[in-house]
Formats: sequence, structure tokens, C-alpha cells
Amino acid sequence: MAKYEQKFVQLLEKEKRPSTYDIIVAYSGGKDSTYTLDVLVNRYGLRVLALTFDNSFISPRAEENIRNVCGALGADLLVIRPVPAMLRKIFRAAAERELYSAKTLERASTICTSCIGLIKSVVLRTALEKEIPFVGFGWSPGQAPVASSVMKTNARLMQSTQKAIYRPLHEIAGDAINPYFVTEEQFAHPEKFPWNIHPLAFIEYDEEKILERIKTYGWEKPDDTDPNSSNCLLNAYANQIHRERYHFHPYVWEIANMVREGVLTREEGLEKIEPPEDPRMVAYSKELLDKIDL
Repeated sequence: MAKYEQKFVQLLEKEKRPSTYDIIVAYSGGKDSTYTLDVLVNRYGLRVLALTFDNSFISPRAEENIRNVCGALGADLLVIRPVPAMLRKIFRAAAERELYSAKTLERASTICTSCIGLIKSVVLRTALEKEIPFVGFGWSPGQAPVASSVMKTNARLMQSTQKAIYRPLHEIAGDAINPYFVTEEQFAHPEKFPWNIHPLAFIEYDEEKILERIKTYGWEKPDDTDPNSSNCLLNAYANQIHRERYHFHPYVWEIANMVREGVLTREEGLEKIEPPEDPRMVAYSKELLDKIDL
């Protein structure tokens, strides 16, 4: 673990630029991205731009958390909120049919894959536009291996990955999605692409300690989200659809990895994926999807 942190610290000395932010962080307002923000500001002393992609289903409590935490940590906040009607069209299509390859189903529901694809692309595009040398993610130890925790963005691979997300979303929403994706002109300059960092893979990860820590910045756990999300109101509905369609929980891959890494006990992992979704929460999520403002 220490060698990856050392690599990151050495890169900071080499790549930091006085004219821009040190790092842009995909900030959902959830516990892991909040702790990541804390680590980058207080452990490494970085100038951070937090980017929140408002998918129109952020818990009201999570919205307060985002404002409170960024204010307490002194991190600039950029909120991107696409037209809700476009997002509703995408999420409804994802609820009705499969949009991506079978491999993506191992890690997330189709609804979540659509949202995450947009987030990763808009964060990378913003990093390129602002010439920010690092992009930070709050991936848990179960979501991404430590070997990828400090890695230069491969422009060619990213271009291929983007096409897999872009094509089905463009079929659904048309050119309205274009501002959220990296352009062909930007892909033509791979030397400008930033480093990807997810520090929770190479520092201690203890969920109880993390929750205690981030509470000091005004963070409170929302009471209207499911056990696997601390920010999104749509997650319960997305999880139920995935279970009904494929007969396994979309978080099982992540949770299993965390159990193997010793971050969670087997019993704690099962508590997150075995119980069925709260029907009231699912109904609430679906109602929000049906009623989201045009």
C-alpha cells in the first residue's frame, strides 16, 4: 500500500501547477467521496475542485452534506445539473432494457452505469479544459484494486470506453449529451490527460472511523436512501430492477471484494445485499422518476 501513496506524493511534486487546481474530485456527497475530499485536503494539502453531477435524484440531506463539507474543507464546488427531462429519458430506458455489455452487469445496475458513465466523462472533460493534472475518485477498496489507484489516464482506452457508453445514450437522448463527453479534439492530445487517483485503496479504510471523521465537517447520513448509497434516491429502484432481471444484487461484486480485503466481515457484507429493497423506498424512487420536472 505504501508504495502507491509514495508514488502519488512524488507525482504531486512533479505535476502540480500554480495556475490551476491540483485535483478535481468526482463528489457525490456520499461517505466515501466525502472522506476522499477530506484526505486530499488535509492529508496532502491540495487545492481541490469538487465536481458534483446532479442527476436530479440527490437526497436533500446529501445536498446539505455537499454544501457543508465543501465549506468546512475550503474546497471549491462546481455543480453540473443536466436538464431533468434528458436524465429521465435515459434512466427510464435503462429500467426497461439492457444498454451495455454483459460485463458491466457485474459491477452496477444499468441505471447506475448510465449515471456513472456521464459523471466520469464530464469530470475528465472538465479536467482537460482546466488543465488539472489529477482526477480523484472515492472508490471503495471493493470497487477498484490498489494496483489501479495511481494511474495515468490512457486516452485510447478511455476513447473506446466512452464510445461504449456514448452510443446507447446518444440513441436515447441525441446531441443533448455531447457537452458531457470528451471531444475528438481532446482525445488527439493524450499527453494532456490527467492521472487517476483513488486514495481509499492505499490508505486505511475503516467505515466506522470514516463516518465519525466526516461528521466533524457537518456530514449526516441520509435517512431516505438504501443501505448501499448515502446520496442517491434512485438506488433502491435500480437495485430491485437489477435483481428481478438478473437474479443477483448489483453490489455483490464490490461487497465480495471488500470482504476479501478484510474491510467488511462476511456478515456485514451480507447485511448490505441479502435483505430485499424496502418497498416504500422503491415506490418513492419510481414515483420520483415518473414525476421529475420537465
